[in-house]
Amino acid sequence: MTQYIIRRLLQMVPITLGILTLVFSLIHLIPGDPAVQIAGENARPEDIVAVRKALGLDEPLWKQYVQYINKLAHGDLGRSFRTNESVATEIKERYPATIQLAFGAMLVALLVAFPLGMISAIYRNSWIDNVARFFALIGVSMPSFWFGPLLIIAFAINHTWFPVSGREEGLKSLVLPSVTMGLALAAILTRMIRVSVAEELNQLYVTTAIAKGATRTKAIFRHALKNALIPVITVLALQFGSLLTGAIITEQIFSWPGLGRLLIQGISTRDYPQVQASILVIALTYIMVNFLSDLLYGVVDPRIKLE
Repeated sequence: MTQYIIRRLLQMVPITLGILTLVFSLIHLIPGDPAVQIAGENARPEDIVAVRKALGLDEPLWKQYVQYINKLAHGDLGRSFRTNESVATEIKERYPATIQLAFGAMLVALLVAFPLGMISAIYRNSWIDNVARFFALIGVSMPSFWFGPLLIIAFAINHTWFPVSGREEGLKSLVLPSVTMGLALAAILTRMIRVSVAEELNQLYVTTAIAKGATRTKAIFRHALKNALIPVITVLALQFGSLLTGAIITEQIFSWPGLGRLLIQGISTRDYPQVQASILVIALTYIMVNFLSDLLYGVVDPRIKLE
C-alpha cells in the first residue's frame, strides 16, 4: 500500500506540470491585454508600456513561464493583477465556500439517488422503476443555468423560504444552490446505481445466499450492494470534480462567494495569476479525489489489490 501511494503521488507531478503548462499557454492566447485592463482604455501608450513592465509582461513568454514555475516551486502563487493581493490569500478565503457547495450538492445527490436507484433495481420494469428512470431523464436534461433561476423564482421570490443569493444566512443559503447542482448528479447516480445493483442481483452468490436462508433484504444490502458500489465510487469521484467546475455557473447565479466567481472575475479582467492559481487548485482537487477513490476501492472490496 505504501509503495502504491508513493508511486501515485510521484505520478501526480508530471500530470500537474502538464496542467500548469497547458493553462499558462491557453491563458496567454486569450485576446486582450491585462495592461490595458488596468491602465484603462483611454490610457496613453507609454502608461500601458509601464504597466506591462511592472507586471513582467514585457518579458518573452518562455521567460515568464520559467519565472512562474520557479515561484510556484517556492509556494508563491503570485499577486493578483486586479487587486495586487496575494492570490493564495484570495483562494484561501473563497475555496471553503466552493467545497461547502460541492459537498452540499453531493449530499443532495446521495440522499435522492441511493433510495431511487435501489428501489428501481429491486423492482425492475415496474411503475416505480419507470418513475425513477423518468426522473433521471428529467434531471439530466435540466441545465443549471435554467434550473437555478427557476428555484429562485419558486422558493425565494414567490415564497421567501430561502435567500435569493449570497452566503450570509448559513445553511438556508446553501439549500437552493446545492439542490441546483445535486439533482443533476442524482439523476446520473440513480441510473448508475440501478444498473450496477440490478447486475449484482443476477449473480449466483445472491441466489445462493437466499437459498441458504438469508432474506432478500439481507442478501441485497450485505452482499450485492458492496460489490455494486465499485462503479458508483468511480462516478462519484469523477462527478465531484465536475461539481467544482459546474459550481462556476451556480456560483454566478446565486452570487455564491466561491472559487468559481473568483475564476470568472479573473478571466474577465485577464488576471493571469488568479486564473492560473484557481484552475491549479481545481485540478489538484480533482486529482486527489480520484486518488482517494482508488484507495477506497480496496476498502469496499478487499479482492481488489492496489499495485
